[in-house]
Amino acid sequence: MTPLYAFYGDDFTGSTDVLEQLAEGGVPAVLFLRPPDAALRARFPDVRAFGIAGDGRSRSPDWMEAELPAIYDVLGGAAIVHYKTCSTFDSSPATGSIGRAIDIGVRLFGGPAAIVVGAPHLRRYVAFGNLFAAAGAAVFRIDRHPTMAHHPVTPMHEADLIRHLAAQTTARIALVPIDRIQAGEALATYDAVSGAADAVLFDGMALDDLAETGRVLLARAVRFAVGSSGVTRALVLAWRETGLVTGDTGGPRADAGAVDRLLVVSGSCSPATARQITRGIADGYHPVRADVAALLRGETAEEDRLVMESVAAIDAAGRSIVHSAEGPLTGDAAAAGERLGAALGRVAGQAIRRLGLRRVLFAGGDTSSHGVAELGIDALTLAAPIERGAPLVRAHAADPAIEGLELVLKGGQIGGDDFFETVRRGTAAG
Repeated sequence: MTPLYAFYGDDFTGSTDVLEQLAEGGVPAVLFLRPPDAALRARFPDVRAFGIAGDGRSRSPDWMEAELPAIYDVLGGAAIVHYKTCSTFDSSPATGSIGRAIDIGVRLFGGPAAIVVGAPHLRRYVAFGNLFAAAGAAVFRIDRHPTMAHHPVTPMHEADLIRHLAAQTTARIALVPIDRIQAGEALATYDAVSGAADAVLFDGMALDDLAETGRVLLARAVRFAVGSSGVTRALVLAWRETGLVTGDTGGPRADAGAVDRLLVVSGSCSPATARQITRGIADGYHPVRADVAALLRGETAEEDRLVMESVAAIDAAGRSIVHSAEGPLTGDAAAAGERLGAALGRVAGQAIRRLGLRRVLFAGGDTSSHGVAELGIDALTLAAPIERGAPLVRAHAADPAIEGLELVLKGGQIGGDDFFETVRRGTAAG
């Protein structure tokens, strides 16, 4: 059976968000941590959608030109291929260029590509081409967002997404605006603008808007889409409406149950994660602060210290947070993020194996992408809901220490202040 959908996640946290959306829509899916060969695909015969988790968000356009065509080729047997971005759409001409990903996809799959960034289930909204995102109880235009306007690698200085992409691509991008979508005229508007466009951006403020967008994607058999898990939600709504998908909705409903021991690994610079670390320490998590400069220099003694202290802390109290003090804010920040994430991943791997841990939380996009890549995981499947955009997933691996490991991969801004205990308890946030 031809897969309904295949995606490349430009970081690991966003990739697990897609797994959650598919499960909620009744679509069996698997997330691979490397391009799967036939043997790996055969281990998951019943899935109707699959993804490949990557780290394109921290990569250069040259890397994309070298690597994305082969990745797109693996995905290309599906009815629609999705280059999955963060819902904050942060990117730049030099790092994580979404424009370059669009160019390569249109070259391989034809156009126009669909761009869907609004994800109301994550409190991300697009109106008349401008992106808005929540921070706490408030919603900000993305160029005034307290975190994303000051991101250390890809700060968002432009809320108009067509203008934002114009710095990354010469592709002609048209808009299906929110007033036309809400008037029931999305398809007619798409038909009017798509002939002269390489890509078409769809606004989205509510789930009904995504449903209308999904109808257009199916009606016009769009082959390539770019954007947040709003793409996934739009497609799920359309598949169910047309009867392409009829399975149970809601995904796994049971709580995962509590664990006695939890390791938290954080390289996040987000104020939300900082608050979670403060709350975690108050809740009994022993903090182990990393010497970021030493890790970036590749000093194995610092990795050994972090392992030793975190293992001792979990042995004594069951809970520990290994975290960077500030994150890679100087020099080549993108490259530093990769080195820091990989180092923290090696620390986590040693702690997991020494303690026999069964659940770990990674916080931060680079930490998740580059850290989890150090664990030798082949694939992830959804285990249970925890927080919207950060579900509990289960690892599939040849290493018995990693097989069945439960992970939460949390973007910097995700979760309330008590998120660490929410993960340890294994209960969905209320």
